[in-house]
Amino acid sequence: MKKTRELIEAHLSLVDVVCEVCDARIPVSSRNPIIEELVASKPRILLLNKSDLADEDATGKWLGVFGDALAMNAMSGHGINALLKKLERIAADKEASGTAKAQIPLRLMIVGIPNSGKSSLINRLTGRRAAQVGDRPGVTRGKQWLTLENGMQLLDTPGILWHKFEDQRVGLYLAFCGSIRDEIMDLPDLGLELIRVLMDGHADALEERYGVGAAASDRLNTDDEALAVMEEIARRRGFILPGARMDYDRTARTVLDEFRAGKLGRITLELPPGFQL
Repeated sequence: MKKTRELIEAHLSLVDVVCEVCDARIPVSSRNPIIEELVASKPRILLLNKSDLADEDATGKWLGVFGDALAMNAMSGHGINALLKKLERIAADKEASGTAKAQIPLRLMIVGIPNSGKSSLINRLTGRRAAQVGDRPGVTRGKQWLTLENGMQLLDTPGILWHKFEDQRVGLYLAFCGSIRDEIMDLPDLGLELIRVLMDGHADALEERYGVGAAASDRLNTDDEALAVMEEIARRRGFILPGARMDYDRTARTVLDEFRAGKLGRITLELPPGFQL
């Protein structure tokens, strides 16, 4: 985090606009407060990436809350043209300003948390595989100055998280969406927490995908409904170890992977103020 912060601070004066990439499923938790502090002085465009995985109505409401923001799916290219048009308007204003920097191509900086989709966005903007893409955090390692097809230049930065989450839910949401490495998490506990969250607001998604809901707790005579649902998913998927033991690791991995891939449907975990699904 220290190196990335220094990288942003050292190059911020060279760029005209900052594109901040967040996850449309958790548009508050996926915005690093350190980035807010670092780039507050620069024009900024907020990109709600992975909007194909989020509830469409909720995303529309969030766009109204944030103001200068765009919904995007960098993997498919949805939203790229709208971003380019916005950047071209900024470039035209810069050229018309008559300042010493007016003739220098527009420069933008891409910032965001790990696994938010920055590399996919950059590859779309440049029209080539300029940045490494992965489904895990920490793929981008260092700075990259790249040139877009329209001559604009962009600086990619590694994903940056912050040291301490004041709200425990922020850490959980980031882990659910894959912005925190699974290797440092207790996978069964994380999968259980995701099931608990989905039961609270998206029980229909669990029912449709796994054929199991909160009623499983009655059938299994357990006090913990989320654990009952997890065990029922394991049974239905055949995730049973020798000795008739539940394979909690495999069950958790399956639920997490399928949530992240959108196989449970378009789910937004953080809803705009006053919005109800």
